Amino acid sequence: MKPLRYLYSIVLVAALIPLSGCAQESNENTTEMTEEVITGENVDTATFGAGCFWCVEAVFQQMKGVLKVESGYTGGHTKNPTYKEVCSGMTGHAEVARIWFDTTVISYETLLEIFWHSHDPTTLNRQGADKGTQYRSAIYYHSAKQKEIAEASKAATDSSDLWPNPIVTEITEAGTYYPAEDYHQNYLENNPDQSYCAIVVAPKVQKVRKQFKHLLK
Repeated sequence: MKPLRYLYSIVLVAALIPLSGCAQESNENTTEMTEEVITGENVDTATFGAGCFWCVEAVFQQMKGVLKVESGYTGGHTKNPTYKEVCSGMTGHAEVARIWFDTTVISYETLLEIFWHSHDPTTLNRQGADKGTQYRSAIYYHSAKQKEIAEASKAATDSSDLWPNPIVTEITEAGTYYPAEDYHQNYLENNPDQSYCAIVVAPKVQKVRKQFKHLLK
């Protein structure tokens, strides 16, 4: 099934609203994907899947202590997957955001709190109308300590009244990760008028900004 991003584009084109076609961008991109690594004494890494990575990236870019957010793919079996291949659901990858953060400013626990509030972790392989395993809710831990924290956070959130249904988020060791193509990076900032951004991403970011205004840059 095509992502909601495609469906919005079709509807809005029919209504004569100009927009950039996501499928067209995917076909035109030829940039080689290379992973950037940020290091430092107080720098740690988190990797989250929470539906469309345009949303996840935009949410965490707002937070103090977050040094960089990168959209990418992980959890699959195909080497060097393209966006089109991941969208097919055949590679096994999830769309994720990789987050580099300063642990003296923001903690992994706080990032997880934002994670639980910024998407629906109770819907299996789905966020809103975006359906498929590539949109699964997932935490990819980078250490035994992160695993411990993530499992405790999930249990505490599941027993709270934040969500009425059981959380289905998978907690899995971080494996091979591939950065997404260049045009996916900083997507909301670079494409604020794109249909999916205007209808889905921007409202989600505004909601999180209200909930976590004390953490904003």
